Amino acid sequence: MPAKSKAQQMAAGAALSAKRGETKISALKGASKEMAKTMTEKELDDLASTSHKGLPARKED
Repeated sequence: MPAKSKAQQMAAGAALSAKRGETKISALKGASKEMAKTMTEKELDDLASTSHKGLPARKED
């Protein structure tokens, strides 16, 4: 599933880094911390690999 915003894509990248052991989960905040706890590495990789082109900075409600 592709990311819906640049913020979501970057949060997934941070969570993926923690999931792989490159960063500590305790260093994460907010959505990225929750993503690291609840999503699989494959799901995070799919979100993090989304191209920034054409994505809004933040998703509007």
